Amino acid sequence: MKVPFHDLKKQYKALKTEIDQAIALVCAETAFSGGHYVELFEADFAKHYSFPAVAGVNSGTSALHLALLTLDIKAGDEVIIPANTFIATAWAVAYVNATPIFVDCREDTWQIDIEDVKRKITPKTKAFIGVHLYGQPFDLGPLQQLAQEHQLPLVEDCAQAHGARYKGKYVGGLGELGCFSFYPGKNLGAYGEGGAVASNRLDHIERIKKLRNHGSSERYHHDEIGYNMRMDGIQAAILSVKLKYIDDWNKRRQAIARQYQSGIKNPKVQLQSQPDWAESVYHLFVVTTEDRTAFIEHSKKAGVATALHYPIPCHLQKAFAHLGYQQGSLPKAEYLAEHCVSLPMYPELTDEEASWVIETINKY
Repeated sequence: MKVPFHDLKKQYKALKTEIDQAIALVCAETAFSGGHYVELFEADFAKHYSFPAVAGVNSGTSALHLALLTLDIKAGDEVIIPANTFIATAWAVAYVNATPIFVDCREDTWQIDIEDVKRKITPKTKAFIGVHLYGQPFDLGPLQQLAQEHQLPLVEDCAQAHGARYKGKYVGGLGELGCFSFYPGKNLGAYGEGGAVASNRLDHIERIKKLRNHGSSERYHHDEIGYNMRMDGIQAAILSVKLKYIDDWNKRRQAIARQYQSGIKNPKVQLQSQPDWAESVYHLFVVTTEDRTAFIEHSKKAGVATALHYPIPCHLQKAFAHLGYQQGSLPKAEYLAEHCVSLPMYPELTDEEASWVIETINKY
């Protein structure tokens, strides 16, 4: 049996008529850049997750970038972020000329280590970014408390966590700003690039809408240096169609995860710890194993495709060599990077395919 890591074609085939109609409407109205369909999606997304306000942008990376600009983070400031995340979290800090301060992860949940955060706070610290990695919420409570004690904003990186809940509440509306990605492979994915920022503060969202549109809220009047980061109408229309199905897709991911969690018995393979307060949406299902190369080769021979997220932690990337981190600086994040493997995880994965993945792993 062949089990791909992901299969976006299956989802498109199931929604083809709706998707094609949505694209045709945008084309008929030539509402290509921002406009009516973006506004509809912003309203749909905000209503679905009970966010007071949402601004659509052209990528999750831009969402993080504009969030930090809105918080007036600048050169000389420090922003504390986890080392085990996709590089976009760190880019946002670099784009505003601030310094990313990388912290380690917990060895059970692989999420941000609050004790390490406490050690890294300095007078230059101006914000925290927590990442709901792999679709699982990090422990927001302690980081929220730190943010309140130091009167600093907390930004949620929700790029992988559409619909995840922390203690029963949707992530993205629990910090000062919540940033989402709609990259095609995400739980809620566009057919190109897309992102959004959610916030309980309407002034933040209004500023982001201005910044994404060349610093302008009135045509040809530019109040500050802005950017061309608008969401396009076709992506918005596609996302509005897909939003109707996201809850069912997430439930299917959760069912596959339960199948993996109950079925994988091989002591050579370790699973991510799942706290009771975290309702993951399993954007990724990641395991660790000592001999990753052998594990991947074994899976490949059995027809099971795997992937790596992420094999080099942010603090050891060449782009951040000037910050002086070395191998051993953040040992738990480094161990995860060296031993992680992502298993097939998408809503269209069948029970039979998931069972084959489990059987393959247990034979390793």
